[in-house]
Amino acid sequence: MPELPEVETIKNALLKAAYKANIISVSIFNNRFRKIIPDDFAKKVQGHKIISISRQAKYLLLGLDNGLSIVWHLGMSGKVKICDKLPEKLEKHDHVIFETDKCFLIYNDARRFGMLDVVKTKNLATNPIFAHIGLDPFDAKLDGLFLFNKLKNKKIPIKVALLDQKIVNGIGNIYASEALFDAGIAPTRMSDKLKLKECEKLVESIRKILQKAIAAGGSSIHDYKKPDGSLGYFQNMHCVYNKTGQKCPGCTCNIAQTGGIKKIVQAGRSTFYCSVKQK
Repeated sequence: MPELPEVETIKNALLKAAYKANIISVSIFNNRFRKIIPDDFAKKVQGHKIISISRQAKYLLLGLDNGLSIVWHLGMSGKVKICDKLPEKLEKHDHVIFETDKCFLIYNDARRFGMLDVVKTKNLATNPIFAHIGLDPFDAKLDGLFLFNKLKNKKIPIKVALLDQKIVNGIGNIYASEALFDAGIAPTRMSDKLKLKECEKLVESIRKILQKAIAAGGSSIHDYKKPDGSLGYFQNMHCVYNKTGQKCPGCTCNIAQTGGIKKIVQAGRSTFYCSVKQK
């Protein structure tokens, strides 16, 4: 699933290519996603200008000049392709095409776990999708004390807590493992046992890892590609994710004894960590 850095990368590409573009037409070849695309979707957005492009959690928001916003989630395998002209032959799973006066936006989603909806911009804050999500990792309100207060009554492992979008939104599986490694905190630690200083360090690490990933264009592990078709390269900078049995950066351990980076499953998701550096 595209996580925050990947969605932020796509948002930045859309800003360059489609900001203030007029939507000429929308072609929907398959509307059966996690949530069915509304029958009147094309009618509501055609003929209108894109006046804002932003990200909230892992959602893309395209604000229009008619008071509506396109809400776009890429699900497990969704991709946004930006083209100067329409390809002569569409690829398999190209399900939606936006024609604008600046470019074409193509939504490709093999698994169709994503969604496209259109809602009133003024109602975004109260929309069920966004009404209960936590702070963005880059929100100034997010600090060690905020996180400490959110975790102090949580009887769940810290890795699982980081995936709870009601606490902090947008942190996915890859970046939770990487942030915990950077902070030196074991993913198995119970959330209510973290001290304030550890929460302060974890907030710093979350931002540090996400900023590095955004600068690298995200992580291309499975289906993710940037809108220009190129790959992100943060996967080449992972310290622990998907590195079972290997040494972590700066490792001085005898991995014949330690077994190197370990992999466990928490809440159905793979977790990677160093049992020596993370306590």
